[in-house]
Amino acid sequence: MSLKAPSHAIFALWTGLIRANADLQARIETALQAKGLPPLAWYDALWEIEKAGTEGIRPFALQDRLLLPQYGLSRLIERLVKAGYVERRACAGDGRGQMLHLTGEGARVRAAMWPVYETTLTGAVEARLSAAETVDLARLMQRLLG
Repeated sequence: MSLKAPSHAIFALWTGLIRANADLQARIETALQAKGLPPLAWYDALWEIEKAGTEGIRPFALQDRLLLPQYGLSRLIERLVKAGYVERRACAGDGRGQMLHLTGEGARVRAAMWPVYETTLTGAVEARLSAAETVDLARLMQRLLG
């Protein structure tokens, strides 16, 4: 069986996606840090926990939403708990299980992170793409996602 090398266009697309992602994440991380706010990964976790509402969320469900390996999620949760942004509570019906709940401070810091995140992301995209190009790219990305 002969393996075919990826076409130039596909390889350029792949490396472009990876580089654009890394560039945007670095810009957002820098902006958050400049404002004395936690890292971007914390925002994503806090947002998912907040969206779970008063019922909370099981760690394995959070892992699925964040696409983190188990060991990475465990460390992240530990840091969020230590910072006072998340509480662990016993899971009703599962004595060994736990639910994650956002604290008031967690909600406050997540809300403070969003304007920095949104402004930085929007500014970086708008500096490079027109509104029509942004819509087209978003549509094409959805097609890639299936």
